[in-house]
Amino acid sequence: MNEKFHVRLGMNTDFQQHIPADLHPKSRVWIYQSSRMFSIHEALQIEDLLKEFIGRWNAHGSAVKGYGNLFFGQFIVLIADESHTGVSGCSIDSSVRFIKDIEQLFQVQLFDRQLLAFIIKERVQLIPLSQLDYALQHHFIDADTLYFNNTVQHLDQLLENWLIPVKKSWLKQRLSFSADQATEL
Repeated sequence: MNEKFHVRLGMNTDFQQHIPADLHPKSRVWIYQSSRMFSIHEALQIEDLLKEFIGRWNAHGSAVKGYGNLFFGQFIVLIADESHTGVSGCSIDSSVRFIKDIEQLFQVQLFDRQLLAFIIKERVQLIPLSQLDYALQHHFIDADTLYFNNTVQHLDQLLENWLIPVKKSWLKQRLSFSADQATEL
């Protein structure tokens, strides 16, 4: 059976509880959004691959204090605590190679920054950047729609500003909200 993960607003979207508390707030964060939801079988494989990668992630011969997880069945998040070991070009390159291997293994796109993710009708939905105005005009999204802000770069930003309403994101500058929505901003 090819079951899919579903995000429901009635369900717990508090991803923060899964992130280890001992990571420094300024730990570096990389978010890789999949072009599709992973099946449960794929998610279990990815979890194993993440554990293996984090266990061997090194910078200048020292282990990186890191963390990786698949959130909402669609977002691979890597975190490196640089208060212990700074990540270098080589260690970042190894993480990018790892993500590219996942792309090939599961036939997904993880580097497409033109796809934006929202919670619409209690599910993670992807909207191409070029279709954003259309989605707004046809009420697929509005100022209060939850948006996955994959531009966060540090752990404290991930915890506070990853899943936010559109009106609090960089998209606010790009979209023309109706008069009713604009007063809410």
